[in-house]
Amino acid sequence: MTLSGALNALKSSSLISWKSSGRLQQTIGRYVEVSGNGLHSGKASTVRIWPEYAGKGRHFDFQSKYSIPASIDFAQQASPLCTSLSTDGLRVRTVEHLLSALEAAGVDNCRIEICNNDDNVDSEAEDSEIEVPILDGSASGWVDAIEEASLVVAVDQWGNSSEQLSPYLNEPVCVQKNDSFVIAVPSPKVVITYGIDFCKVPAIGRQWFSIAPFEDSSYIKQIASSRTFCLYDEVESMRNMGLIKGGSLDNALVCSASEGWLNPPLRFLDEPCRHKILDLVGDLSLFARLGNQGLPVAHIIVYKGGHSVHADFVRRLNESFV
Repeated sequence: MTLSGALNALKSSSLISWKSSGRLQQTIGRYVEVSGNGLHSGKASTVRIWPEYAGKGRHFDFQSKYSIPASIDFAQQASPLCTSLSTDGLRVRTVEHLLSALEAAGVDNCRIEICNNDDNVDSEAEDSEIEVPILDGSASGWVDAIEEASLVVAVDQWGNSSEQLSPYLNEPVCVQKNDSFVIAVPSPKVVITYGIDFCKVPAIGRQWFSIAPFEDSSYIKQIASSRTFCLYDEVESMRNMGLIKGGSLDNALVCSASEGWLNPPLRFLDEPCRHKILDLVGDLSLFARLGNQGLPVAHIIVYKGGHSVHADFVRRLNESFV
């Protein structure tokens, strides 16, 4: 099937209508390479982002043999503190910051080659795992790499370009998990409003932030540099769970309930809330298909969210196409 045929087969539903975004699908102008350590595994890895044909979308590549599409269909049901994709015994972990930058910057199609620097993924081993580097805990390093490579119009194998489509929400959707929820209502543009509540940690407290991430480089200026954060009181328990082996004061903000921030200054007074939006953009990008936009065109309101409820929301959208 040609790309145009595949796009014509992209069906709208009562929940989602696919409409032109007003631009052509894009990819990066040349390959870029970024190396660093994983937040949870602590292992060093290298990511190479390559140009890709229109309609191919974003996908992770292992040793040029195995591929995992950046799609909700491959997202694990339960991934504590990060978003992971898996297939055929292979898993790529902590993909959200990279995918957030790619979605917001307009890299609709790319091949993401990733390999451990200290050992190779063994295709015969069970649960072979690799992790995207955490860098400084934000998406700034990925945005810089994308800007270095620049963007170009993506073409298919026959040299044809394709318009990029956006998923417009037709009716309200709500997903709730305990006291966390994601609500989306129809809107003429993408707007995200996010709220967090750490009432027992005064330095964080209650925060709300609202942004139209695709307008006036707002994502790059106000979201991309916000870093991941954690509570000092939970560090030991997370390490006992085998998590944050690569965590440090250089790649995460750490806050104590009694002492406040252990590694100030913050880049924004509400940096924790802004980072939650960064994560949300990455998680919602998993709704993307055939090189089209992942974020639904809607006003998306989240309260006390996390990767799990973000993924449940995308699955709810995805159900309308099954």
